Amino acid sequence: MTGSTPADDARGVKGRRGGSKPEASEALASAPAAAALLGNSFGLVEAMLGIVGGFVLTFLAVSVYAALSRHPRQPSQYGEDVVSLFALWTGFVAAAVFATRTAARRKLDGRAGGTLRDGTVRDGTVGDRNGRPGTGSVARDYGLALRPWPDVPLGIAVGVASQYLLVPVAEAPLVPFVHHLYSRLGHPAQSLTGHAFGPGLVVLAVLVCVGSPIVEEFFFRGLLLRALLGSFQELGRRLGPGFSIVVTALVFALVHFEALQFLGLAGFGVVLGILAWRTGRLGPSIVAHMAFNTVTIIAIVVTR
Repeated sequence: MTGSTPADDARGVKGRRGGSKPEASEALASAPAAAALLGNSFGLVEAMLGIVGGFVLTFLAVSVYAALSRHPRQPSQYGEDVVSLFALWTGFVAAAVFATRTAARRKLDGRAGGTLRDGTVRDGTVGDRNGRPGTGSVARDYGLALRPWPDVPLGIAVGVASQYLLVPVAEAPLVPFVHHLYSRLGHPAQSLTGHAFGPGLVVLAVLVCVGSPIVEEFFFRGLLLRALLGSFQELGRRLGPGFSIVVTALVFALVHFEALQFLGLAGFGVVLGILAWRTGRLGPSIVAHMAFNTVTIIAIVVTR
């Protein structure tokens, strides 16, 4: 986590001496590093609803696709895979957008002052001691930004290293209990791409190597991680972020519904969470996720 700059310290001193003092929430909104440490005061409920809603939409979309298919009893596996991806992503993105828009409206209501229906008196202040308020911008609220340097080379190095070093080490405890473990770890990806050829394979590769990393990082390291950082802020500067990163990684691994890959996905999720937290941006984790998925697809295509 990058610390405050001397200029930031000077502004803080000036404010304490009686100079112009910007509103606390505005300072947080303009400081990506502080936002990454503090997290958001919203989004946790929406994240949970996004996961549930995403899978409900996936079930409905696949059911409709099967019903409309020329062979409803044996619909195309490729078609089901594509439809399920878009349905799941719809739930994830909708939850994140809804969360930041709702939080921004609450922020405006707080500034307006007055009395709420439950009798609570607004004093015109904004913000929350458990995180920064919503701005209504998904880029600012979730750190959706990419810097070519160092995000791209850093992300590629982390993604490739995670695939070939982290995952084997994380899965090593299962070796005595699962025969041919490392060959079986690739079965989900092989199953996903096994029904795609030619242009269809290219489309699926783009969805897996570009679409999935962007949407999943936006949801897990953007919405969920920042909501947890805000919720667990009182645990301290080290324990709070650590706990938030681990919980996010476990949820990330669980929603893939792959038992053998769980440890590897959870370990990779921790790495992605650290990248997002330390930089205050999703750029490095998105690139790392892209590299991680891309080397898998390339390996499968080459060995066909």
